[in-house]
Amino acid sequence: QVQLVESGGGSVQAGGSLRLSCEASGSTYNSFCMAWFRQPPGKEREAVAAMNIYQTKNVGTTYADSVKGRFTISKDNAKNTLYLQMNNLRPEDTAVYYCAARFRYCSNEYLPTDFPHWGRGTQITVSS
Repeated sequence: QVQLVESGGGSVQAGGSLRLSCEASGSTYNSFCMAWFRQPPGKEREAVAAMNIYQTKNVGTTYADSVKGRFTISKDNAKNTLYLQMNNLRPEDTAVYYCAARFRYCSNEYLPTDFPHWGRGTQITVSS
């Protein structure tokens, strides 16, 4: 079993920055994918960014086109924490952001239904 706890949400003006954290605990595997999803108001959950990890090493990342060049996914092995650095935020980035994990790699396309482990989410609101 894996437990994921997000933090770092809040409100920011357009053009601002925030960093989300996802602290992981529980079972570990050699190969897995950790990802960030978001769910805008009244819309379906969508992929934001993902990282494939072999043991403790980042072996690849992927980003949604809408966040490329603005968001960065990273991790701190010592803290068992995944991050999402979000720069140049836009009102359309307003959503509940979720951390998720699965014990196989992600390809460039991945769906929420592919992930069995989820955090509870954290709200990001970007005002214009």
